[in-house]
Amino acid sequence: MASWAFGLTLNEASQTPLFLQITEALLDAIRRGRLAPDERLPGSRTLAATLGVHRNTVVAAYDELLAQGWLRTSPARGTFVARDLPAKPGGRAAGVAARPGFELPPKPDFPLAEEPPKKGAIVLAGGAPDLAQVPTAALARAYRRALCDPRLRLLDYGDPRGDAALRTQIAKLLQSERGIVARPEQILVLRGSQMALRLIGDVLLSPDDTVAVESFGYVPAWVALGRGALRPVPVDAEGLDVEALEALVEREPIRAVYVTPHHQYPTMVVLSAARRLALLELAKVHRIAIIEDDYDNEVHYRGRPVLPLASADRAGVVLYVGTLSKVLAPGLRLGYLVAPEPVITRLAEHRRYVDRQGDLVVEHAVAELMEDGEVQRHARRMRRMYEERREVLLDLLDRHLGGALEVAPHDGGMALWAHAPGIDVEQWSANARDRGVWFTTAKRYAFDHRARPFVRLGFAGVGARELGRAVRRMTEALP
Repeated sequence: MASWAFGLTLNEASQTPLFLQITEALLDAIRRGRLAPDERLPGSRTLAATLGVHRNTVVAAYDELLAQGWLRTSPARGTFVARDLPAKPGGRAAGVAARPGFELPPKPDFPLAEEPPKKGAIVLAGGAPDLAQVPTAALARAYRRALCDPRLRLLDYGDPRGDAALRTQIAKLLQSERGIVARPEQILVLRGSQMALRLIGDVLLSPDDTVAVESFGYVPAWVALGRGALRPVPVDAEGLDVEALEALVEREPIRAVYVTPHHQYPTMVVLSAARRLALLELAKVHRIAIIEDDYDNEVHYRGRPVLPLASADRAGVVLYVGTLSKVLAPGLRLGYLVAPEPVITRLAEHRRYVDRQGDLVVEHAVAELMEDGEVQRHARRMRRMYEERREVLLDLLDRHLGGALEVAPHDGGMALWAHAPGIDVEQWSANARDRGVWFTTAKRYAFDHRARPFVRLGFAGVGARELGRAVRRMTEALP
């Protein structure tokens, strides 16, 4: 197997013989874990040539370590670090230090990550698409064309706003599907929607600013935007309670409000038309930035989706955050932000310092697939598949858990929000995980961290047979 050249530093002016310097350097590398047990060392000729010394000098160093038991030889194969070292690596920690030598800042107030699911578990995680369906062959061909076209210069430094072709395709998508008229110069392509939120938090917000957020919501967004104070606003069957937000605005200045109006995350309710108009008017009057996270616009099943707030924004108050993760794959890390051009310019300038630019080859390849209609066709296929899976899950829940769960499905989305009255959902979730099924509870999304009798069940990335197994195990796990 190929390896990197192994470098050691020698001091020819030192009084210590060169073979002992090599011996000590190799011993230090073994103790620190730079050289692991059973790792092959360079041949004596190779290392001698690298260090600019006589081969016999290296042989003498190897012989010394062989005698001490730190190395072993294998006929016709070479010299290796011993499997059983003569003493535990001591003095210094192996490799990078196990603990920092300085104080870490406090953790965020909100939990960011859960224990990863066990291997083989059925994960009902809302928001995860079916990666087996991604048009990887078409994407690979487009990637190769983008990578190999010297005219595009996609391996060079480029525009921090993102590939021009992709920004053009996103502009066409927004105009035709979402009623948002935006020029490519008003679009910033980023490594996922989370990066958009982080840039907004870093550039447009200060530690003195207050941001209103939905009381049930997307925790990573709260962390990204929480440089100053966060204020929770209630959510009900019509989405964000705009009257409660207005009352909050009367009490203290609000710099921005973060909302998920298309399918409120995690409850899936749609912000009502009256509240949409009221929110836009409130933001216009008080000069509040609306951060609209439209994370799953493509996933709707009946009729056209409700148009985004950004489509009706005439005051320039909406920062529209979108993603291609749900229609393609999260691993591609493709999100985007739509805003007035001065905002995009300011964010792009800052992006140069923290990330410089995205993966222009991937961006151009996806732009080609959008121009050819491949992404649109894939989105339609996935919509049909996800709707079928939703119906399967609804039927299973009704048959097996009808007495325990109350589900009010909406016209789109990749997950269900279910009420479980009288059930200890935290215990239920723990029992289910012991049986190999993972789902989340309301506590995970609550601003106040309190448990409530609700669960979120994602279905998009799970086939019908696995959904059946999952619901049966959930039934067995009821406390």
